[in-house]
Amino acid sequence: MVLVAVFGVALLIAVLLSGLAARTVLSTSFLFLVGGALVSDGFLGLIHITPDSEIVSVTADLALFAVLFTDGMHVSFPKLRENWKHPARALGLGMPLAFAGMALVTHYLVGLDWTTSFLVGAVLAPTDPVFASAIVGRKEVPAKLRQLLNVESGINDGLALPVVLIFIAAAGPTSGHAEGDLGKIALELVLGVVFGVVLPLVVIALTGFRLLGAEPKLQPLLPLAVGVILYAGCHLTHANPYLAAFSAGAVLAARSAEAKEAFEPLGEALAELAKFAALLVFGALLTPHLFGELSFGGYVAVVLSIVVIRPASLLLSLYGTRFDRREKLVAAWFGPKGFASVVYGLLVLQAGIPQGEEAFTLIAVCIAFSIVVHSSSDVPIARLFDVEELAGVCEAQPAEQGASHVST
Repeated sequence: MVLVAVFGVALLIAVLLSGLAARTVLSTSFLFLVGGALVSDGFLGLIHITPDSEIVSVTADLALFAVLFTDGMHVSFPKLRENWKHPARALGLGMPLAFAGMALVTHYLVGLDWTTSFLVGAVLAPTDPVFASAIVGRKEVPAKLRQLLNVESGINDGLALPVVLIFIAAAGPTSGHAEGDLGKIALELVLGVVFGVVLPLVVIALTGFRLLGAEPKLQPLLPLAVGVILYAGCHLTHANPYLAAFSAGAVLAARSAEAKEAFEPLGEALAELAKFAALLVFGALLTPHLFGELSFGGYVAVVLSIVVIRPASLLLSLYGTRFDRREKLVAAWFGPKGFASVVYGLLVLQAGIPQGEEAFTLIAVCIAFSIVVHSSSDVPIARLFDVEELAGVCEAQPAEQGASHVST
């Protein structure tokens, strides 16, 4: 109950300060991260959480599922077909370059073996715009820049996951059975995609029957029911729930605009709650002892990851495009080590890899630094594009209109 109370207090503070956060370098994500750290054993000692605690894995698992489900619903296939070149460059060239660059600095500066170093690179390759919301969520920012960052971050989680699982299998204590492990991983991934495509299509088909259909106030619960069934079904059958979640969200959005529109407010709220809960739990793992375990070379690797590897890899991938210099620099900078990296890092820690603890320490510190740096720099950089409405804050309409509306 102490953890629940702490989460409630942190949520209240975050909501009350969200208006201020929208106008300054303050970040609600940062508040939960710091809140978790303050109440942990490293400081106040109000809650006792270790990386092997069940609440860590369960919270992270649920949160990533919810995030990927809502991310999938943001995928617009028509728009993606029209403007696929820039995201394809970021995903096809920029992401592999960042992955390889992080593996190199991890191996040479931290001293991890090559397999574990490439695993770290795969974990830290995905990006997440939730820590740069003033950039990706504002209509005043050029549409092609917002679309690039949104599509890249929405898809790269799923692209990184198979690579993470393969390197976990290769680096783990049972790495001698690599062929069997890879076959099992492939089956789980395929089943996840199949479940994520088939279940929404079946549910949408059922709504077409004359006697079936949801009344308006219950319509938002239809996609939620799909998500709950999918989550449980994947865990019962060992299908990959993350690819299933992203696939299901994309299929629902593509085949039922009504379901997407009805579920969007509820889905966004649930995803935000899940993110905040997982960030609070993750923050509780960020003790002074953990930061003290990282070597000087590890801190150099963290800095290089944030200020060199991601920016350089994306700038190279965007070379020759029609983005102007300012847009390229902004896109290159906003590569936060996102929420998926938190979950993948926990998978590494819990996999029993020989150098798993060292890898997790590097991953955790890198994520923490990235959240602080990127979530506190989005508002100042957004102002370069003359953004007046930041992070969902209402701007009152002219008095003669006699009303105001909320910009989301």
